[in-house]
Amino acid sequence: METFKRLKQFYWPYKGYFIWSLLALFIVTGMTVLYPMILQFTIDHAVRAENYGLIPYLALAIVVVMALKGGAVYIHQYYGDLFGITTVYKLRNTLYRKLQFLPFRYYDNAKTGDLMSRLTGDVETFRFFLSFGCAQVVNFVLLVGFSMVVMFYYSIPLTLVTLAVLPFLAITVKKFDKRVHPGFRGIRKSLARLNTKVQENVSGMHTVKALSQEDQEINRFEKSNEDYRQKHLDISKIWGNYFPFMEFLGNLSAVFLLAFGGYLTIQGSIQPGELVAFFSLVWYIIGPIMNLGFIINMFSQSKASGERLLEILDEVERKDEALPNVQTRKDFVGEVVFNEVSLTYGDKYTPALKGISFEATRGKTIGLIGATGSGKSSIIQLITRFYERSSGDILIDGKSIDEFSLSDLREQIGVVLQETFLFSSTIRDNLSYGRPDISMDQIIEAAKRADAHEFINALPDGYETVLGERGLGLSGGQKQRIAIARAIIMDPKILILDDATSAVDMQTEVKIQKAFREVMKGRTTFIIAHRISSVKHADEIMVLNDGEICERGTHDELLHSQGVYRRIYDIQNQDQEYVLQQA
Repeated sequence: METFKRLKQFYWPYKGYFIWSLLALFIVTGMTVLYPMILQFTIDHAVRAENYGLIPYLALAIVVVMALKGGAVYIHQYYGDLFGITTVYKLRNTLYRKLQFLPFRYYDNAKTGDLMSRLTGDVETFRFFLSFGCAQVVNFVLLVGFSMVVMFYYSIPLTLVTLAVLPFLAITVKKFDKRVHPGFRGIRKSLARLNTKVQENVSGMHTVKALSQEDQEINRFEKSNEDYRQKHLDISKIWGNYFPFMEFLGNLSAVFLLAFGGYLTIQGSIQPGELVAFFSLVWYIIGPIMNLGFIINMFSQSKASGERLLEILDEVERKDEALPNVQTRKDFVGEVVFNEVSLTYGDKYTPALKGISFEATRGKTIGLIGATGSGKSSIIQLITRFYERSSGDILIDGKSIDEFSLSDLREQIGVVLQETFLFSSTIRDNLSYGRPDISMDQIIEAAKRADAHEFINALPDGYETVLGERGLGLSGGQKQRIAIARAIIMDPKILILDDATSAVDMQTEVKIQKAFREVMKGRTTFIIAHRISSVKHADEIMVLNDGEICERGTHDELLHSQGVYRRIYDIQNQDQEYVLQQA
C-alpha cells in the first residue's frame, strides 16, 4: 500500500466523489442481500404456508428492490468514474509538467517509448483501479460482510461449516499475490520496451529504408514482441496454477452447504426457504472470493504502474528556487567569461572539459572548432545550463551564472542546432514558438532577415502551411532558415550556432551564412563548426582537443601558427584525390 500512500496527494482531494460512490455501493449491496431474504420469506411464509395473497406484494417488493439497486448502481459507477478520471487528469498534468523541468541528465538515458508508455498505459491502469478496482475491494468487503451477518442469523453451525475453507482460500490468495505482482511489473516494463522499439522505428524510417534494414527491424521488433508475449504467458501460468485451486475451494463450500444444510433441513433446524436463501448468500461470498484473483490482478497492475509513475515523480527537478541568490534580470548585455571551468558527465571519470578559460565581450564572435568529442558542444551546454559545471565559474555580465533564473537566462540565448526540430504545426506557429504573442509583421520581418520569407511565400498556404512531423516537406536549408528566424524573433543577447550548416550543401551554406551575419550584429555569438569556412570570420577561434583549448587566435594567426588549425585547413582545401592517397 506504500505506493498508494505516496500517490495520495492526487486522489485524496477528490475523496468526496469516492464517498458518494461508496454510499451508493452500500445501497447496491443492501439490495443485493435483501433479494434472497425476500425469496426465503416467499417460500416459507407464502408458498409453504399457502398464504398466496402475499405473493403479488412480494413480487412488487422485488421490483422496488431492483429499481433502487439500478439507481444506486448508476450513482456508484458515475461517481466512481469521476473519482478516477479527475485524479489521473491531475496526475497526468503533473507528470507532463515534471518532464518539462527535469534536467538534461535524465534524458541522457530515458527512452521516448518508455516515457510515452508511462504517461498513457501506466496512468490508465492506475485510473482503472481507482474507478473500478477500489469499488470492487469495498464491494467484496460489504457483500461478504452483509451475507455473513444474514447467514449467522439463519444458522450459526451451518455458517461455520460452510465457511471452513475460507482460511485456506485466504492463504492461497496471498501466495498468488506475491507471485503475480512481479509478473505484472515485468509486463509493464516489456510493454515500454516494445513502445520504444516502435517509436524509434517510425522516427528513423528514412534511415531504415536508406540502409535496407527492414528485415532487421522486423526481427528486432519480433524479439521485443516475443518478450512481451512470454511475460503474459508467465502470468497465465500463474493464473493457471492458482485459480483452479481457488475455484475448487469455493465449490467445496457449496458441497458442505448442501450436505450439512440438507441434514439440518431434514432435522427441522432450518426451514427450506432459509436453505434456499443460504445457498444464494453463500455464493455472494464464494463468488467475490473466487473473483478475488481478478481484484488482485487489478491491484497488482495498478501498483506496478504506480511504482513506475513514482520513478518519474521522484526525479529531482532543476528549480531556480533551489539555488542561492537567484535574481530576475532583464538588463542583459551578453558578456560571457569562463574561469577554469571543468565538466564531467554523470559517473564518467574522464572530464569532458578541463580548465577552460576565455572571455567573450558583447558583440564578439567566438568560433569553436575541433574533432568530435573534443568538448565544443559541452561549452555550449554549460552556457545554457543544460548541464552544471563540475568546477570553476562562469560569469554572465560579471555575475555568476548561478545568480540568474533559468527562464531569464534562456530567454536571452538563441540556439540554432545542426538538427532543426520543427513541430507538426504551421510555419507561423513554429516561428513564434518562443514568443506566441508576437505580431505577424514581426514574424515576416524575422523571416526576411533569415532569408526565409521568399520560400515560405512560395508554399501553398504561406505562413499557415502545416508541416509534417519534424518538419518533413522542407529541405535541410529551409528548416535551418526557419530556425534562424525563430532565433531572431527571440532577440537574444547571446547567439549559439551549433554546427548549423554541416548538413547542407555549399550553395545553401552561403545563404545561411549571409543570414547568420545579419543575425549576429550586436550579439555575443558562439559558432561551433567542423568547416573552417563557418568560423573564419570569427573575432577569436578556439581549437579544442580532448576537452582543452590547444590553440586560439584569429583565422590568419592560426594559419601562420602551423598547428592543428592549419592542418584542418589544409585537409579541407586540398584535392580530394590527394587526401585519399594520404589516407
